[in-house]
Amino acid sequence: MIDELARAESAVAATAGAATWAISEHDLIAAIDATHRLQQRLASVQLAAVRELDGRGTAMAQGASSTAVWLRDRLRLSVSAARRLVDLAASVDAAPPGVRDALASGAVSGEQVRVIADAVATVSASAGVEVADKAVGVLVEWAEQFDPSLLRRMATRILDHVAPDAAEEAARVALEAEACRTARDRHVTLSEQPGGRLRLAGTLDAEAAALLRAVIDPLTAPSGPGDSRTPGQRRHDALADVCRLALRTGELPEHGGDPAQIVVTTSYDRLTRHLDAGSLDVGLQLTPDTVRRLACDAAILPAVLGGSGQVLDVGRQRRLITGPLRRALVLRDRGCAFPGCDRPPRWCAAHHIRHWADGGPTSLDNAVLLCGHHHRHVHQSDWAVHLGDDGHPEFVPPAWLDPDQLPRRNHYHRRT
Repeated sequence: MIDELARAESAVAATAGAATWAISEHDLIAAIDATHRLQQRLASVQLAAVRELDGRGTAMAQGASSTAVWLRDRLRLSVSAARRLVDLAASVDAAPPGVRDALASGAVSGEQVRVIADAVATVSASAGVEVADKAVGVLVEWAEQFDPSLLRRMATRILDHVAPDAAEEAARVALEAEACRTARDRHVTLSEQPGGRLRLAGTLDAEAAALLRAVIDPLTAPSGPGDSRTPGQRRHDALADVCRLALRTGELPEHGGDPAQIVVTTSYDRLTRHLDAGSLDVGLQLTPDTVRRLACDAAILPAVLGGSGQVLDVGRQRRLITGPLRRALVLRDRGCAFPGCDRPPRWCAAHHIRHWADGGPTSLDNAVLLCGHHHRHVHQSDWAVHLGDDGHPEFVPPAWLDPDQLPRRNHYHRRT
């Protein structure tokens, strides 16, 4: 084998210096075809050797962590290329004899072998070995006409050609499997970044993807000849428009006991002069221009605070509802008021300082925002809660935790 490979190498080396400029176009095309066939034949030999070395554990015996790492150092490949070589060797080894013979003859490429092997395995599992053998012949024939990408698309319909009776059932099983994968893999991730920005990433299932495209696409068209926004910026703006439209419907479920909404806070002095810089209920600062623009929307509620952060007045979106009281709590506490907790207001519920069952009123002076964890903790432990002289919540720890029982406050949330 080594002697034959050496002779083949010498023969190829003898052609390396050929003056291609003097060769006719017909012969140049023939040379390309011949070198391609030779590459596939050599690939067949190389993949067989890689698979055998991998099976013997040669790489680990020589101190490498894997066959791919050994190949990287031996052949000076990238790690990804070395891993593809090992994976392809495994695919060829698992392929039916007819596929390996086609590669050895130069009729198919290594990537085509991977496609054929995958397709044959699927056919064998769904229709049996006999049908899979018929599929090998058809796929090898197709490989002479189609590149790996198109061949893979054709292979998805191989049962229609070799076993029409089994094709419908296989398609149903494949569709159910794909639906299960889609349901399992669906997700959206929101990652907070500096300045209140969010990085949005995820995978949508087919239905959600169709809904998003149906809503986003009409809003992503350039607004006119002077629109300099990039496609990504237009999609961003379209998503923001969709959120605004959803808020205006008034049909979103309540969040933390209050309708979905945005609360913008500004000081009383600034409000009497002109609308100046403000902040959202999550503590993020807004520029004056942004505040003025948001204030044009009737669903954006202005709230006025006193100098110590006490609530003087909260705009009402609706009458005769408890929303204004909760908004006052959000503006006062800024989130879970328990010392050291950073949970935002939307994750919190209102807790009666003097319990409702004990006759405590539903009022701002008898309420505090607590996240779910600390709400349960306060009910089940000996922590005491009261409002300080400035109207902000203080928590007194139990004696076993602090013998002096010094009141504690949450200093995490920014105060206006």
